[in-house]
Formats: sequence, structure tokens, C-alpha cells
Amino acid sequence: MVSISFGSGSFGFSMHQGHCPEPFDAANGTRLAGHEGSHPLHDIRAEDLINLSSGKLAGEFRLNGTARVGEGIEGTLRLTATEAVSARKAALRLVGLRLVEERKSETHKTGENTSTTENWVEANGRLFVEDTFTEPAIPASLAPGQVFETTFRVPAPPLGPPSAHLGEAIVAWALEARWDVAMGDDAFVAILVPVAQHPDLIRAGVGKQGGTAMLDIVDIEGASISVTTPLPASPGSTIGVRAAWPGAPGGPARIELHRRTNAPNGAEGIIAVEATSSDALRAGSAEVSLALPPDTAPSFDGADLEITYVVRVLIDRKLRPDAAIERPVAVA
Repeated sequence: MVSISFGSGSFGFSMHQGHCPEPFDAANGTRLAGHEGSHPLHDIRAEDLINLSSGKLAGEFRLNGTARVGEGIEGTLRLTATEAVSARKAALRLVGLRLVEERKSETHKTGENTSTTENWVEANGRLFVEDTFTEPAIPASLAPGQVFETTFRVPAPPLGPPSAHLGEAIVAWALEARWDVAMGDDAFVAILVPVAQHPDLIRAGVGKQGGTAMLDIVDIEGASISVTTPLPASPGSTIGVRAAWPGAPGGPARIELHRRTNAPNGAEGIIAVEATSSDALRAGSAEVSLALPPDTAPSFDGADLEITYVVRVLIDRKLRPDAAIERPVAVA
């Protein structure tokens, strides 16, 4: 068998395409695909995905303040019809996008005993929330040049998930006014709405991001790991950690902050690491500060995606498996 890999390689060319539904279709095509082992979403921002209008309408949303999980989204919509719009109905909608990278493979028979295999990565999205609101009322028909303006207040997703870029997956939210056109393409105007995680949701222990991840100190079989800075931690801040491990074996020791995700093409990664010593661990005096990058995604689970963070204390043991203890930490 002969194996070959197609995709965006040294020639910058990709035979494959990724896809997202409206209004997140602005980057559809080869930007959402790449060669085997690649991560096309690493170079895609949520802002790159949003298509602001269908072309039949010109306008804008203006948002009042920051949207957070469980709260309201307020603002003003003003639009002008650039051509006639006649629809069965029109409404304001809040839509949530789940966009994930997936590894793809196809084998093609080229002869009686030979074949070629294509391996690539492709990102495809789906709307996991499509909430339609009856208020404010939006006219189903608009004449060319007609202007329409309204204020709105709609609920943000009650339990999330928040907007997040996991590296290999994206959760994004948008508000759109959409006209359901019979026997034709729908008309719409849209805006990307960043929805922040709500710290109170995590404090309440909702989902996997709460609970143990919010405790100051967690005991692990006679050892303990404390977080000495406020939780949930904020992106761009530092997490203070104190570890006590009376029975720690000897050997070089370090304390790490790990990122974990269930994204299909995702991988675990170490965000920060600081050295300590097994003597300090046994004495209960091991203390470090672990830095969170400013673009760290919040802890969450939703839309069949999950991202969590773990503080891990590890000791390298010569000619033996490493010894380690760990605890979760919440980020918002």
C-alpha cells in the first residue's frame, strides 16, 4: 500500500474545505482545512467567522455593555433595506456555533493491489442553539431604502457555554435579525456577541468547572495542594500554589499547570511550570506562581465540548515511573 497525504503543505494549497452555517460562514473554504497534523483553527478568530449581512440589508447592532452567561444582552438594531425584502416572517435570534477540527482520511484504490490514502484536518461547524424571540417585533417586509430601528433585550445563554477559543475548537455566539424568505435565500444582519463566563456560575458548582476546582485547598491521599490566589483565576493573572506532600519521594520536582480538552483534534498541554524540591514538598513549604496567558479560554463544559485546568505536582524518579498528585482549578 502506498500512503500519501494531501492538504495545505509546502505549496500552501488545500484540496479540502471546512464549512460553517450562516451567519458564521465568512471563512468557509480552504481556511478551515489543512494537512495531516495541522491546526487550521489556530489562525482563525471568532471575528473572522461572522458574516455581517446577506447583502440585501445594511445596518448594525449596538450592544450595551458586556454579555455574560445567565444575564441579558441589550442594545439597538438599526438597518436599511438596500433592496426589497419580502419574507414569511422575521425575528431576532441568538445562535451558538460549535466549530471543531476533525481528522479525516480517505483511501482510494489505484490498482488491483495498490491504493493511496489521503489524510487531512477539516473544521466544520453546527449551530447548537437557535433561540428565536418574539420581541422586539421585526417587519417581515421592507421596501428599498426603508429604515428600521429598535431596541432589544434578550437573555444570554442561561448556563453557557461562554465564548471560547480552545485552539482546536471554537464556541461563538451571534445575534441576528433573520428574514425567512420563501423560495429564496434568507436575508439577515448579524453581530458577533462575546459571551463571558459568569464567575457566580462556577462558584455555584454548575458543571464540571465548579466544585473541587473552586476550593482553596484539596487533599490528595495525605498530601494537599492549595491555591493562594482568588478563584476562579482570570486570564492574564497568576495562580499562587502551595503544596504539601509529607510522603513525597526524592528526586527533581516541579509544579505544572495543565490544560485539558475533549476537542476531537485537541491535545493536553502544559501552560506553565515552575521548579520546586522534594524537600520543600515534604516540609509543606513548596510555593510557586503559575502564569495564565491573556488569551486563556475559560473553564467550561457545554456544546459537547470541555476545557479544564489542573495543577499537577510531579517528581522525576530515576529509573522508575514519575510520582504525581493533582487538583483542578477554575478559570473565568
